Amino acid sequence: MADAVITPEAFGRLLMEMRPRLHRYCARMVGSVFDGEDVVQDALAKAIEALPAAGHLENPESWLFRIAHNTALDALRRQKRQAARQSAAEIALIEDPAADASSRVATAGSFAAFLALPATPRAAVVLMDVLGYSIDETADILSVTVATVKAALHRGRARLQAHHAAPPVKPMVSADEKARLRHYANLFNAREFDALRNLLAEDVRLDLVNRTRLNGRKDVSVYFARYAAAAPCRMAVGIAEGRLALLVGGADDDTVRYAILLGWADGRIATIRDFLYAPYAMEGMAVERL
Repeated sequence: MADAVITPEAFGRLLMEMRPRLHRYCARMVGSVFDGEDVVQDALAKAIEALPAAGHLENPESWLFRIAHNTALDALRRQKRQAARQSAAEIALIEDPAADASSRVATAGSFAAFLALPATPRAAVVLMDVLGYSIDETADILSVTVATVKAALHRGRARLQAHHAAPPVKPMVSADEKARLRHYANLFNAREFDALRNLLAEDVRLDLVNRTRLNGRKDVSVYFARYAAAAPCRMAVGIAEGRLALLVGGADDDTVRYAILLGWADGRIATIRDFLYAPYAMEGMAVERL
């Protein structure tokens, strides 16, 4: 069916099916579960925009991975430019080094290890060793020769083994930040949702990853109503991929099911990033309770 064009409905199903695999790839390309999700969201938006002009896609999966690969490279270039612009004086003024992108990837365990590799060896290792693509499929996704993939895979595996010998770096977290997040967790566990609503900034932004985004205190307040109506769960303060986070588990067990990141401004909650509907992000995530 050389003249077949993928329908929007079929494409939507493909995106849902492929999102966990795209996240596994992007998280390792940029060295972070959370930054990887940003890249996936950008890549999917680009794919949706490009679909009408794409025509017949002989291999939609490879096409999506190619977009994700290029989006990850763009993100790494931006990260490198931002790091270059940040002077030594600015670095000294950072309150929480764990909030800086370079510090986050340094504490991201197995994900950060991939950043020790150049882009092509990194991509080859992730596509073949993590996602199980063949050497021919990998060459197609990366638009390189099979010989290039073989050489990149050999270099990448060797560099990755050497990097694993290095001790992990512990993130620095202030007592004030821990106390602020612990207060949130205590209110949530006591189901004091009105008190949590009172902590929201007027222009608060919610990213319920893989589900919806809301802006403004009025709309985001619904978020707590949904938790109030759901089965009870418990939050604890911890470190997830080098970032201070809320670790969410069942009411009667210590299993960490997903993480929530909060951003603050003037003592109020400015951003909420909740991974309830993105369980794929937990795969390989390094978490530690505080």
